[in-house]
Amino acid sequence: MDLLTSKEMAKIAINALEEKKAEDLKVIDISNISVIADYFIIASGNNRNQIQALCDEVEEKLTRAGYPAKQIEGYDTANWVLIDFKDIIVHIFDNENRLFYDLERIWKDGREVNAADL
Repeated sequence: MDLLTSKEMAKIAINALEEKKAEDLKVIDISNISVIADYFIIASGNNRNQIQALCDEVEEKLTRAGYPAKQIEGYDTANWVLIDFKDIIVHIFDNENRLFYDLERIWKDGREVNAADL
């Protein structure tokens, strides 16, 4: 897929996360530094129920748009859920695990993108 499609996917995911009140939403363009995806979308939820609701909303909206999830990891424990849509990867954390894993630091060579600019 091309970057334009990835942008559309990212927009859908971001809108879904915003609808369910995700916190500290970040988008990192990793297309120039990795082959695993074009974008990482990172967000936080306050508790297990909200994190699962965020996941459900993202999966539903992207599936409806024709982009079903390739893989979902961590949904049951909901302290770090990874949803792989091939061209975008959505990470939804609880606050403690987000601080611990600090993906923003690990992927600092990527370019942070303002969600409104997509």
